[in-house]
Amino acid sequence: MSTSTISNPSTSNSSVASNTAALAPVTKYAVDASHSSVGFGVRHLMITTVRGEFSQFAGSFSYDASRPELTKLEANIEVGSVNTREPKRDEHLRSADFFDAANHPSMTFVSTSARRDGDKLIVSGQLTIRGTSKPVVLTVSDITPEQTDPWGNKRIGATARATILRSDYGMTWNAALEAGGVMVSDKVTLEIEASLVRQA
Repeated sequence: MSTSTISNPSTSNSSVASNTAALAPVTKYAVDASHSSVGFGVRHLMITTVRGEFSQFAGSFSYDASRPELTKLEANIEVGSVNTREPKRDEHLRSADFFDAANHPSMTFVSTSARRDGDKLIVSGQLTIRGTSKPVVLTVSDITPEQTDPWGNKRIGATARATILRSDYGMTWNAALEAGGVMVSDKVTLEIEASLVRQA
């Protein structure tokens, strides 16, 4: 018998194991909104940063530390739930000057690619606000090891930040100041603190 017809069991098993690993699904997590926050910061009167948050949101995060390029992130945020601790300001933010919540009730983020950068993940995607989609880069950090909570759920935590220009999404309202400058800066910082629960 020709030796060329005899396969090497160890090579075959290694190939199967490698293919199995490559096909293994990435772990999917859902945002636990009751233990997470989605906030933003914007300069006001050129002298201080006003912060706000959205109380209604949902999202998912598919992640494997050994395969960061397979990371997927999706989020849906109800803009009408904005809260800056000032009712009149919140009402203005819901108006057509800003989020136009009546016509565009939610903003969304859908990732398109991801890569590791040291101990951080750089996640690129499309952020849609007021029906306009623009590329945005999220820096995801402080991704914790998975642990089991008191109710038997497996969780991880993560922090994400990005900077956008509100004018890119049609939010151009402003007022000039007598001393120079404008009332509200164009640059907005987005800040997310997420508690994520593993899905079956």
